[in-house]
Amino acid sequence: MKEEFEVPGTVYVPVEALQRFMHDVFVALGVPEGDARICAEVLIASDIRGIPSHGINRLKMYYDRIKQGILSPITRFEIVKETETTAVVDGHHGMGHVIGYKSMTLAMEKARRYGMGAVAVRNSSHFGIAGYYALMAAEAGMIGMAFTNARPSVAPTFSVEPMFGTNPIAFACPTDEEFPFCFDAAISTTQQGNERGPSPIGED
Repeated sequence: MKEEFEVPGTVYVPVEALQRFMHDVFVALGVPEGDARICAEVLIASDIRGIPSHGINRLKMYYDRIKQGILSPITRFEIVKETETTAVVDGHHGMGHVIGYKSMTLAMEKARRYGMGAVAVRNSSHFGIAGYYALMAAEAGMIGMAFTNARPSVAPTFSVEPMFGTNPIAFACPTDEEFPFCFDAAISTTQQGNERGPSPIGED
């Protein structure tokens, strides 16, 4: 059956090998072991879900941004304001995947105790697919939502100058099936990033 879907000339690499490679690259860049695991897990989840624009395809972008000092490999997750059901977090320009993971974890902890939890983040960075974080909640029996802003990369109708972002929106919830429902999409016609590699600016 597998042979029917194989494309001549295509090299197939085991998922585990790709995930391990990404993990090792992040560690070599100075990302702590646990954080590197989160980053690699979010990226490989994108490829597995059929969203190659935000999977291992993005690794070079993170590599470049860390080397250029745009991203800090050490993520400082600071809660600057908090109530029983809400929180404001400063990510200090650390790894977006780690910030997103910890923010959703915090929101879920609040939801378990008070029925809902909402966490806003500032000074974060590109965090992969928004659906990963929404699914974290869905897999825990909750309704999860994840959104982010993005740099201007979409031109309005009749314009040639980018003014709007791709601003991903994701929400997920448990179902009576074996898998949860998940909507994960950009507000633009297509997501940013493709088989030719990510844009130099990317989403933030």
